[in-house]
Amino acid sequence: MQFHRFEHVNQICQDLEGTRQFYQTLFPNWKVRAEGEEDGWHWMHFGDREAYPKGNRQFYLALNQPPDPSQFTKSTGHLDHIGFVIDDSEAMTGLLDAKGIKYYTYKSPETKCRIYVSDPDGTELELVEYKDDYALK
Repeated sequence: MQFHRFEHVNQICQDLEGTRQFYQTLFPNWKVRAEGEEDGWHWMHFGDREAYPKGNRQFYLALNQPPDPSQFTKSTGHLDHIGFVIDDSEAMTGLLDAKGIKYYTYKSPETKCRIYVSDPDGTELELVEYKDDYALK
């Protein structure tokens, strides 16, 4: 057996709709792909539904809200961050500034910019724009 592809990240949320709205702000072309309720847990698969190269429907976020808010625990120590490749870091920082979302940036030899931002549940995201000549971008 071989690894085929990375498909999703499963994340527990305090407020499913608030978390969806945050990601919708960052990635406006993403849509709810599927959603439901099971044993009091509300869940949603959220991502791009368009085929590549316009979109990437092979990856999505699985967002889950427990029935009891006390069941929510931060993933610190288990999940450091989720990385997303973006194509325009200047536009993204402009969007974050316009929406008043706090972030910080970092540069490395292979990147134009790495943007770090936390979602409403405290999960850190890395939004990275690679340099055009980086072979593994």
